[in-house]
Amino acid sequence: MKKYRLILILSFCLFLISATVQAQCSVCTRTAEQLGEKPARGLNAGILYLAFTPLAMVGIMGYRWWRKNEKG
Repeated sequence: MKKYRLILILSFCLFLISATVQAQCSVCTRTAEQLGEKPARGLNAGILYLAFTPLAMVGIMGYRWWRKNEKG
């Protein structure tokens, strides 16, 4: 149970840090520069939101696989 708390706390901290991360490719960056600052922030947040779900799923599956192989 202690490990789950640690993972939850680390995940939450990474989520808070991700708000300042720039997750734009070069094409998205040029588009965002043309839109202005407020829409650019929304575009960046959307990119991070869309990237989080598949990365979280892969992380969870990898963790479960690692735990299963550790015990066996």
